[in-house]
Amino acid sequence: MSGSPRHLLVIGAQRCGTTYLHDLLADHPQVAMARPARPEPKVFLSDEVVERGVGWYDATWFGHATDATRVLGEKSTSYLERPDAIARAASVLDDPLVLVQLRDPVERAISNWAFSTAGGLEERPLDEALAAELDGEVRAWDQQRTSVSPYRYLARGRYADELAPWREAMGDRLHVTFLEEVGDDRGVLGEVYRFLGVDPDHEPAGWGTAVNSARDGAPVPELPAGLRHRLRGYFADSDRALTSLLGRTPPWATTTERSRTP
Repeated sequence: MSGSPRHLLVIGAQRCGTTYLHDLLADHPQVAMARPARPEPKVFLSDEVVERGVGWYDATWFGHATDATRVLGEKSTSYLERPDAIARAASVLDDPLVLVQLRDPVERAISNWAFSTAGGLEERPLDEALAAELDGEVRAWDQQRTSVSPYRYLARGRYADELAPWREAMGDRLHVTFLEEVGDDRGVLGEVYRFLGVDPDHEPAGWGTAVNSARDGAPVPELPAGLRHRLRGYFADSDRALTSLLGRTPPWATTTERSRTP
């Protein structure tokens, strides 16, 4: 590699289409995403990386980088809800970039339930699981099986709470995109590439086609209208806080407001 490529952390709540985003980045000839991608590296959840340093990090995860590589990226979604990862990353990486992908929190919660159910971690019906969390139930989980709770269907969608420390630490080195936009608007993907300092005109294979599977996966039950209304109310203050934090309204909040107009 010529020069020093910039490091990138791709984070976001589970089931926000970060795998789809990862694939769009990995397709770019100037971007090397960490290998293997699965399981996610989650390097900065441990002090081990601090002790071993950036040389070990680069050699372990980016041996496939080339002279054309300008960005070395790691996708580990759980970083968003682990603010202890911020200090570790800052101590090892020189001026890293952070790319965050978010999604309509109601749809994300449904997808999270489907994922936990498919993985054998959840046995409750969708409406029962979401209603229980609305009513204050906090379920314990096996931390040997998953690094973060598989049952935070709603709390995980209160994005502003967990994004705030990352925004404060990273400032303009942090960029937020939304699943609802990145797969539908080529200009949004171009903005992502520009943020990374790579060719914004690159046309990745699969753009605009794989996003549907990233959004939905297996079919899931319909939410009762009353429960969906309660969920929108639950997320309303968080969506307002996110709008304030980012200086723009997330697409699902705009859609919700439109749906309330007679």
